[in-house]
Amino acid sequence: MIFGRRRFDEVVTRQLDLFEREQAELVRRCDEAETAYDEAGRDEAEERYGDLTELVDEGAEALFDLRDGYARTLDDDVARDYRRAFDRAVSRRLPRFAAALRAWGE
Repeated sequence: MIFGRRRFDEVVTRQLDLFEREQAELVRRCDEAETAYDEAGRDEAEERYGDLTELVDEGAEALFDLRDGYARTLDDDVARDYRRAFDRAVSRRLPRFAAALRAWGE
């Protein structure tokens, strides 16, 4: 059995690989929405930010479902450690979704 921070590295890496493949269109739309927000004038910025926020929330929900679907198969203490590892990996690899994922978990 593997202990410590690397305990879930392989499974989390595979899960995030899967997310990026299955949600490639969503990630692309987030990139476009962020660019549109960055380039928006004052009169459009609020609407563009709302568009971006909706897309980020959609991605965070998909990540939440992926994370918690797997966590439900684990014992409580192990599931807590797994969720932490998953959240850390999302913060590093997919940072735009990290805060929204934490909000979904509350």
